[in-house]
Parts: sequence; C-alpha cells; structure tokens
Amino acid sequence: MTAPLMPRATAVWLVENTTLTFRQIAVFCEIHELEIQAMADGDVSGNIRGLSPVDNGQLTWEEIHRCEADKKANLEASEMERNVKQRNLKAKKILSPSQRQDKPSAIAWVLKNYPEIKDTLICKLIGTTKNTINAIRSGTHKDMSVIRPKNPVTIGLCSEADIEKALLASQPKPEKKIKKKAASKKPAAKKAAAKKTTAKKPAAKKAAAKKTAAKKPAAKKAATKKTTAKKPAAKKAAAKKTTAKKPAAKKAAAKKTTAKK
Repeated sequence: MTAPLMPRATAVWLVENTTLTFRQIAVFCEIHELEIQAMADGDVSGNIRGLSPVDNGQLTWEEIHRCEADKKANLEASEMERNVKQRNLKAKKILSPSQRQDKPSAIAWVLKNYPEIKDTLICKLIGTTKNTINAIRSGTHKDMSVIRPKNPVTIGLCSEADIEKALLASQPKPEKKIKKKAASKKPAAKKAAAKKTTAKKPAAKKAAAKKTAAKKPAAKKAATKKTTAKKPAAKKAAAKKTTAKKPAAKKAAAKKTTAKK
C-alpha cells in the first residue's frame, strides 16, 4: 500500500469527516496510530488543513462506508490509483499523486541500499533529475526531514528486473581490465627489446673495433716493409752509379793529361 498525497492532511480530513478507527486511518496513510490519535486530540494537527482523498480520486465514499461498517477492514485505494501503478511499469509516464510524492523516498532507498548505481541509471529508474539525487545524497533537499526510504518496487516506480539491470550496467566492464593488462605488458616488452638492443650494440662495436685494430697494424707493417725494401735497393743503385762514373772520369782525365804532354 502506498501512502496518499499529503498523508497527514488526508489523515486530518478522515478524522474530522469519517468514523473510521485510528488503526484504519493509520494503515491507509502510513502514519503511526499514536500520531493519528494526537491529531484527533488536536496536539499535532493544529496548523494542518485537511485534504479530501475523495476529491483527489484516491478513495470513494463507498469504500469509506464499507470500512466504517467493518472495523477490521482496511481502506483500499480507488481503481484508478491502483491501476496507474501497473500502467507505470509499462509506460513509465502516468504517475499517481502519491507516486510523485514518494519519488524522493525511493531515491533515498536506492542510495542507501545500492550506492553503486550511477545517477543516470537512477534517473531512468525513478524518473527524476541529477539535482534531486545530489540534494538527497548531500541532505540539502527541502523535504529532507520528512523523507523516509521506500522501495521503488512497492511504490510502483520500477520493477526488480529494472534494478538488476541497473546494477549490472553499473559494474565495471572486464574488457577495460584486459586492456590495462595489455598496456602494462607493452612497457615490459619494450624494456626487454631495449635491453637486447643495448646488449647487442656494445658487442657489435667491440667486434668492429677489434677488426679495425687488427687491420691497422697489418697495414702499417706491410707499408713499412715496402718502404724498407725500396730504400736499400735505391741506395745500392745510386752507389753503383756513382762508383761506375768516378773511375771513368778519372781515366778520361788521365788520358787528356798524357796527350798534352
């Protein structure tokens, strides 16, 4: 059973205009029986003006007369008030006055029992706004002193299947975790590849340096051998020429002197 629109004002009207018992009014308005008794005594309802549930379409006079005749019976809301909840589960557009009033209570219930549900999904479940959700979460809502958590399924704002879907949609997706693991593996692979390249480079440099160092002394030795082999041969040839020229010049000079004499 969902409380009517403005339950205390409705309770005041029922106390003043009907012969229903305190228990019957308390059950219909979802208010404690002692508070109904205090309203009848005038201790609580001094500033509350009565609101007729008959004019709002929440009750009929036939239902009131039936419960007045049978003190054990409980008041039942009108057919329009009951059917609108069933239609709301399908269309989610038509809301009774009591359902509109219980939206903050439904939000408080969801925030208390399922805090992991995202605000966007709560808006779809209950048909509210993010500002209202944030106000109830922070305790700054104008009716915060009156709000009491109520299950939105019993109110008729959504079904249990809708709540389960919202819970599944709010859970983190496993694909993101796999991507994170793959991203964490990439730096390790890069580091391993960098280590291999850094290990290969010094070895290649050392091998190249050894080859060049081995080639240079061999080339120098070959060049020095060639130069040392050429120099004695050239010196010997020059010495032979000079020794061959000198006796010939001496013989020619001797011949000239003998001829003149």
